[in-house]
Parts: sequence; C-alpha cells; structure tokens
Amino acid sequence: MFDDDGGAPQVFDFDEMANHLVEQGLSVSPSEIHGCLTGLLGAGQTAGGEAGLAGLLAALEVDLHGELAERAIQLYTVTLAALNDEAFDFHPLLPEDDVDLEERTQALAGWCRGFVSGFAQGKVATRTTGGQVAADSAEALRDFATIAQAGIDEDASEEESEGSYAEIVEYVRFAALNVYMDANLDSHTDEEPPSVH
Repeated sequence: MFDDDGGAPQVFDFDEMANHLVEQGLSVSPSEIHGCLTGLLGAGQTAGGEAGLAGLLAALEVDLHGELAERAIQLYTVTLAALNDEAFDFHPLLPEDDVDLEERTQALAGWCRGFVSGFAQGKVATRTTGGQVAADSAEALRDFATIAQAGIDEDASEEESEGSYAEIVEYVRFAALNVYMDANLDSHTDEEPPSVH
C-alpha cells in the first residue's frame, strides 16, 4: 500500500514522515504511529481520521498538528481501505529494504508496540473490554508484544537474518489483518470474513 508497484497513493515516504516527527520534537517513529493507527482499527475503532489522532494522543501521548496531523489522517484512511481490500493489500509502514537491518528490526518492533497500544486504546474507546478478544487475536497480540522486544541475532548470518525479518513482517501483516477481521465480525455478524491464516 505504500510503494509504487501497487499503484497506491505515494503519500507516505517513511523518511519524510520521520523528519516531520523530529521537527515537532517527537521521538516516536512512523512505524509506531502506523502500528498504533492499525491497532485502533483492529480494535474496531473506525470512526474516521480525527478519531485516529485522538487515539494516537491517548495511546502514545503523541499530539500531532499541522501537515503531520493531515498525513496521519490520510494514513489512517488509507490503512482502513487497505485492511478492507479483498486483495489483502495491507502492509506495515516500515523503512525500505536498503536500510540497515537493525534499523528495520527496531522499526518493526516499534510497529508492534504501537499496534498493541492502539488496540488497547481502541478497546477502551469502543467500550469493548474484557473477554471479547477472539482467541486468534489474543495470540497475535501476545506475538506482537514479543516482537516488540525483538533484536538482531548476532550469531545468524546476514542472509538468515534477512530471511527471518521478511518472515516476521509477513506474519505481522497477516496477523494484523486477522485481528481487524475478528473485530469487525461484531458489526458484520451475518458475514463470514475470509481467513488469511
């Protein structure tokens, strides 16, 4: 959803967004922002971009304004569309593959941290706390919490590390889709969503 190949709008340049965050004095990464927005959506909070900004403030204590707030609203809207796309065109917002693997791993960990925070905040906002998280979603959230602590295996070869990273990104991508689908079963109880396991 964020690259030229898919034909999606090219409005989310990772480095540009990172620079905007630094300019506003924020230490959060674009990945963590996107993870949080996706987590809010995964919890069933689909009220619109302004709700996404409010969720970011509540979950990450990140108060965006100006152009960056507009970008976050766009990101929220495009992410919602991607989560609903029948071609499963959703992808976490992460640095390009030519970026150092350690930096990409940290970004992926941040994305997962953001997702868990956003999901928890979304559950509070939609007042669906308690035992209402589907078993698959609960497992994904536990996995995300583990990935949020991820680091590079110093003993692994570069090829092994790259392969592991790619596998984890793909797992995160589909796990996030499943969490979103699980949450939206409540609002579409007569529809059986396709499984992406």
